[in-house]
Amino acid sequence: MSPELILVIILTLFFEFLNGMRDSSNIVATMISSRAFHPQTALGITAVAEFFGPFLFGVTVAKTIGSDIVDSHILTIEALIACVAGAVIWNMLTWFFGIPSSSSHALIGGLMGAVFVSVGMSAIKFQGMYKVLIALFASPVIGFVVGFIILRTILFLAKNATPRINDLFKNGQFFTAVGLAFSHGTNDAQKTMGIITLSLIISGQLKDFTIPFWVILASASTMAIGTALGGWRLIRTLGGKFYKIRPVHSFATQLTSALVILSASFIGLPVSTTQVVSSAIIGVGSSERFGKVRWSVAGDILIAWIVTIPASALFSAVIYWLISIVK
Repeated sequence: MSPELILVIILTLFFEFLNGMRDSSNIVATMISSRAFHPQTALGITAVAEFFGPFLFGVTVAKTIGSDIVDSHILTIEALIACVAGAVIWNMLTWFFGIPSSSSHALIGGLMGAVFVSVGMSAIKFQGMYKVLIALFASPVIGFVVGFIILRTILFLAKNATPRINDLFKNGQFFTAVGLAFSHGTNDAQKTMGIITLSLIISGQLKDFTIPFWVILASASTMAIGTALGGWRLIRTLGGKFYKIRPVHSFATQLTSALVILSASFIGLPVSTTQVVSSAIIGVGSSERFGKVRWSVAGDILIAWIVTIPASALFSAVIYWLISIVK
């Protein structure tokens, strides 16, 4: 392996580590805030489930990222270095300030910026890129709507229940949290697998898009380690700043997010776990009462989502420019 290829792999796995650390908040925030599980227990359960996700549900998302968005015959390994480095910088900035922005958006933005300044738009497969962008921007809307409907359904079915039903929602979060963690590991770990496999093709290590087992193992392991460490800044944002989370809200949010993300994974669409979970939290809260949600917090997150793609694209473009000067 060339030094450039090794650097891509290291940067990509570091990106996955940050992704796991950041996105752990999406999965455990509501279950911690609703006092269903101790924080370390929640993170441990999530890390184990995320590790097994890619092994259980396939690698269709990785194929989308690695073969359907850019032309590997035109793209350079330096462009991939700039892509991942730009996404890493943006993720670290938003993590430091506790802003739940999208790692998926950062990666796609980084890829677009690096491709544009390195080889031009001719390397982009627009049909695949449009599919990815539609999935990224439509999934939060779907998460909101599904969360709204699921809580309304739950409240209707439980309208004559005694307060003890809260125990059902509290204990049931083990299954919904595991399902959400499986979905996150399935979707997000595959993005890293796609980038690493793409770099192996560009460097001549692989002839076609076949994901080596060690790539799956390394990506799943790195995400699980990041998840186990947890992103406490974002847990506070998602777990308490929208509204006071009760067990029924957490149960409905996790169920909604797992359904949306797993469905996207099965058809090979990369989505943002941060976006889906945040919009599901808002949809669940709005279903009970629109005034329940602190919409100013939702507005801040929306701005971060909009800014992420152009910001990470700019970072990756500047990094590629610096690489070209040094080279």
